[in-house]
Parts: sequence; structure tokens; C-alpha cells
Amino acid sequence: MRMTRTDWILLPILVGVLAGIALGAFLIVGFLGLGILGLIIGVIVQRVELEKDGAVSNYMTTSLYADQFRARERMGHAERAERHAETQSLLRPLFIAKVVSAGLVILGFGFFFLFQLP
Repeated sequence: MRMTRTDWILLPILVGVLAGIALGAFLIVGFLGLGILGLIIGVIVQRVELEKDGAVSNYMTTSLYADQFRARERMGHAERAERHAETQSLLRPLFIAKVVSAGLVILGFGFFFLFQLP
């Protein structure tokens, strides 16, 4: 997936907003805030990755997953290829979010234990 012109224009804004959120978490709670922010991002990313093939059913809607499976079986070859391409385009931003999450967790909790805990 290549970045478009709009992506390049919006990238500095996104980086600025994320840096502001990270700075705010650091100023309010310290390094522990960065670690918790990383955990929150990681949980959200894992949830999105689990649901990339469709909603995950729970005890209230036990037939939901079976209905989605039957709908995928009825798809034609072109629809399956389109769905696969859509899923693959989703995985790259999720990987970047996982790396950011892991970096915030390591940085936040590592510096918390190194500088603020003793």
C-alpha cells in the first residue's frame, strides 16, 4: 500500500496529535502514563485484528459467526479476492500501531521502573 498525496499531507498533523497525546500523558501521569497509553493502543489494535474477518460473536449472538461464514462461502472468486485485498490493506497500519504500542510500553514502563520507582 503506497501513501497517497493526501496521506503525506495529513501525516505531520497525525504525528503532531499523537505527540501531543503522549506529552499530555507524560505530564499528567509521568512515564507510567506512556506505558498505559501503549497498553490501551495495543488492546485496541488486537481487537481490530481479531475482528478483521468479521465481528466476533459472543454469548448473545452465537449464530453470528456461522452466518458470516456462510456468507463468505457464497461469495464469488472476485468478491473473495476483493475481501482478501481489503484485509491485507488493513494489516499494514495495524502493524505500525503495534510497533508504536510496543515502543510506548517499553519506553513508559522501562523509564518508570528506571527513574520514578526507586
